[in-house]
Amino acid sequence: MSHALTLPRVREWSPVLPVIAVIALLGLPLTPGGDGGAGPADAVSALVVLYCGIRLVRDRRRPLTRTSAVVLGLPVVGLALAAMGAASPGAGVSGLGRYLQIFVLVPAAVVLLVRDRSDFRLLAWSFVVLALWQGAIGVQQFVTGTGASYQGEEIRAVGTFGATDVMGMATVVSFGLICALGLALGRTSVRQQAIAVGCALALLVPLALSFSRGAWIATAVTCVVQLVLAGLRRALKVGAVAVAAGVILVGGFGVGSAMLQERIDSITQVTDAPDQSVVDRYTMWAAAVDMWREQPLTGVGLKGFPEYRDAHASLALSAGSDTEGAGAAFRKQPLLSPHNMYLLVLAEQGLIGLLALAGSWLALLVCGLHGLWRARRTGTGLDCALVACGLLVWQLIDFVYADIGGPSTVLTAVCFGLVAWWSLVGARGSDRAPAPASPVGRRAEEVAAR
Repeated sequence: MSHALTLPRVREWSPVLPVIAVIALLGLPLTPGGDGGAGPADAVSALVVLYCGIRLVRDRRRPLTRTSAVVLGLPVVGLALAAMGAASPGAGVSGLGRYLQIFVLVPAAVVLLVRDRSDFRLLAWSFVVLALWQGAIGVQQFVTGTGASYQGEEIRAVGTFGATDVMGMATVVSFGLICALGLALGRTSVRQQAIAVGCALALLVPLALSFSRGAWIATAVTCVVQLVLAGLRRALKVGAVAVAAGVILVGGFGVGSAMLQERIDSITQVTDAPDQSVVDRYTMWAAAVDMWREQPLTGVGLKGFPEYRDAHASLALSAGSDTEGAGAAFRKQPLLSPHNMYLLVLAEQGLIGLLALAGSWLALLVCGLHGLWRARRTGTGLDCALVACGLLVWQLIDFVYADIGGPSTVLTAVCFGLVAWWSLVGARGSDRAPAPASPVGRRAEEVAAR
């Protein structure tokens, strides 16, 4: 009797729980001084892809629609050509696997595992919870002086990602803030909106203490876009609340006001009086462009930027960036990428790879925005639309000054999965995953539902 009562409940569990496990693992502390390679979350993401494949075979479900397969599979064209042109077979295989994980396999698995908007919201709230956890650790690091080194003081909030991945916590907090704002702006219950607004305001503090200029810019622009898409009147109201909260946090309580003001002012000095980090970035951007000019169609091959960097970079490039704090000793971290996803793809995959990858993202953006207009008309799913479009806009802006790498990269894969589900499934007005292709599959679902 007890087994008869238990088994149906297990079948009713959401299939996105393995994806939530990937998100949860990013809250675990990392080994100080690690090189930022594959971690537990990456391993579980591979199991999620395997789990998704098993479900498809077991339930005899129709895989991705033709449009979804084309949009998600488009990057494979450039990746395959760049892998064949890699300096070594090992570099080609490892680079191909990493790109497929982030931009193809994990996003496709998320699309197939998310059943409806309830599952989508569950994943969005998981982003918020992870951001609150990492943000709380980051604030504690700032208060106690146990964070990463910044201007000679160990006060930079980095969460559990350590000094070698200073963008990790900033990325997680930005994702959580965008999800919270999207959930708050949707036509949902007053209680959910109030909780989401509170979470969004709370995440402003660790985002500020991350001292990440790129994350500030991307988050500010994305929040403005979300507010405008939700409606001009609501945008003005929420904008006034956000400004008031910022004045209270920085002006009233003095939350790192002097350092924050200096960091904000440095944003406008990237051309007049740039610091060494900005000089390094401009130098690597120029090197990436030179690599592309050598191989304009297919690039220098996957993972080829570090090998060709010195031959194309000027003498202005430093030996590396200094990292220290958050439990790690001082070390010189080598500069192995241009910190610009578009230029990295252009250098290593050429024009074919960039057009394929960017074309996939552009298709997701167009489909997502189309679904958002439909959601505004019908009054359903607006929160999901704002979350998905916001995550994609943030990522496209962030890729101007960042690229993939580090433990937090697997969260980018889940992010693209959420975006792809809304753009390719949820935006069409369908609240369910694709139906089984055969009568046998439909009968299996009916038996499982009983």
